[in-house]
Amino acid sequence: MVLMGMNLPLSAIQRQIASGVDILVHLGRLRDKSRKVLSVEEIAGCENGTVIRNVLYRFQETGMKNERIAGKWVKENEMKNREKLLAAGYQTERICGGRN
Repeated sequence: MVLMGMNLPLSAIQRQIASGVDILVHLGRLRDKSRKVLSVEEIAGCENGTVIRNVLYRFQETGMKNERIAGKWVKENEMKNREKLLAAGYQTERICGGRN
């Protein structure tokens, strides 16, 4: 949409988006037609034209239950950039389990 209104290089647009978004929540539709949050990712910046993502949590399927896909949350990484959240008043123990 940004490209439609302005004549900016794609890399500049990617950097602007990466600097303005902190957390990405991916909602998807599964084979059973249900919708689930599939991952929670931290946007860690932009490098060489690529947005760097740090996957914090991912939904992992464990099987079927009552004809629905069952699963659990798996923690994959620690949050790297906590400064903005702490500056906004979040307490350390509430951010990704509180581990420093």
